[in-house]
Amino acid sequence: MSEHKLNLPLFTQLLSKKHIAPVEDFYDKNPCLMFSTLPDLEDRAKIRFILGPDIRFAKGKTDQIERLIKHWRAKLAPELDGAEGEGVDQLDNEYLQDLASEAPIIRMVNHLMERALDLSASDIHFEPEEKYLKVRCRVDGVMVNLEHLPSSVIPAVSSRIKLMARLDIGEKRLPQDGRIQYQMGERDLDMRVSTLPGIHGESIVLRLLDRSDIHVNLEALGMPPNVLTDYSKIIKQPHGIVLVTGPTGSGKTTSLYATLDKINTGQQKTITIEDPVEYQLEGITQIHLNAKIGLNFSAGLRSIVRQDPDIIMVGEIRDRETAEIAIESALTGHLVFSTLHTNDAAGAITRLQDMGIDTYLISSSVIAIMAQRLVRTICPHCQDDDWLSEKEADLLGIEFQPNAQIKRGRGCEQCANTGYRGRKGLYELLVISDTIRHVIGGGGDANQIRQEAIKTGMRTLRQDAMDKFYQGKTTPEEIVRVTRAV
Repeated sequence: MSEHKLNLPLFTQLLSKKHIAPVEDFYDKNPCLMFSTLPDLEDRAKIRFILGPDIRFAKGKTDQIERLIKHWRAKLAPELDGAEGEGVDQLDNEYLQDLASEAPIIRMVNHLMERALDLSASDIHFEPEEKYLKVRCRVDGVMVNLEHLPSSVIPAVSSRIKLMARLDIGEKRLPQDGRIQYQMGERDLDMRVSTLPGIHGESIVLRLLDRSDIHVNLEALGMPPNVLTDYSKIIKQPHGIVLVTGPTGSGKTTSLYATLDKINTGQQKTITIEDPVEYQLEGITQIHLNAKIGLNFSAGLRSIVRQDPDIIMVGEIRDRETAEIAIESALTGHLVFSTLHTNDAAGAITRLQDMGIDTYLISSSVIAIMAQRLVRTICPHCQDDDWLSEKEADLLGIEFQPNAQIKRGRGCEQCANTGYRGRKGLYELLVISDTIRHVIGGGGDANQIRQEAIKTGMRTLRQDAMDKFYQGKTTPEEIVRVTRAV
């Protein structure tokens, strides 16, 4: 035994076990294996038959074994990355699957998901740090700390989530995307999973979609009466493009679903292409985008128009090709809905121009653009009277009045001590009138389009936010956070 060559596959197999570790690397005269529970005589005989008659057995604590495993993994790192790598990866995968299947890890991950759902969170973020795993969730658009876990659970937690999402648990170098179907009581959840490699481990984000809590009623979105009236007329037009703009998480998809639900009378054919399909709508053909097989927005939209639809919804216009097909569809008698990432309604025009779309095509096909945001509302359980400060009045651009009373949440268990519970939509509807078309055709920039729209009656996001502030539904801090000055 003292002269034999190191059996690397066998040695790495020992390193993949949780309760056994080599004490020496088998170059020594008296190689030794440490166990958390010593094997019986029959098993010892089998081990000696495979490894040699001089093998010694020692009993050690779990932390001792873990330290030995880490020691040998670090020492053998160059060799493990060599020709034997595939076998080692396979063993590592088995070890990670064992970790992810342990009952305490399963309970921990489920508990974190349930806590996030109790807070009505939209996302859960697993963020590895050097000394701990930070778990946060996004509640009403703002990040909230959920838990700080020891760094030792990072591999197990990430493997558990990746196993649930059917991702490659052995791949830690590349980003991955997947989905989890999760049942909690009577709630049917669909989670979008995204992983990203980091220096301390993989950052994982879960996007929570509660299929049992779908609100697609257009009247319930909180649009101002005049915006709701105008928008309801626009979406009944026979053709043209209606764009909804705003940053990620501003409720654009919900608005589009509510729109389709409103106009889905059964007398028209409606097809959507989305990334992904978040909620299923009865009576509507919905296509899930799959870039891996070449089904992107432009390819899907090109096929959709051959299906004789009346109404088309494209999840997002990302490039010139998609924009051109959408405009062509609108000009040939289809009503098209889609989204863009712009700061306001007027910015959508210049965004399309930046993609290379001719101005005359934009002015002849786009019939309306609705920008939107979500603003947190004051918790009804702990709201109280407060005074508007001079600094807040200055930030809002209003005259300071020393005795001006406002509403503010003090913080309670119902709102996780934030003072806010729930969100309301803010809306800015730009109807493309003949006057606006003239400005677009004349090469007007976003600011000129915006100013002309305000002259003709468009209310901005900030103005809608101020209305909700005067109604006692939100606070100055939220208005400043979400909207810009007029």
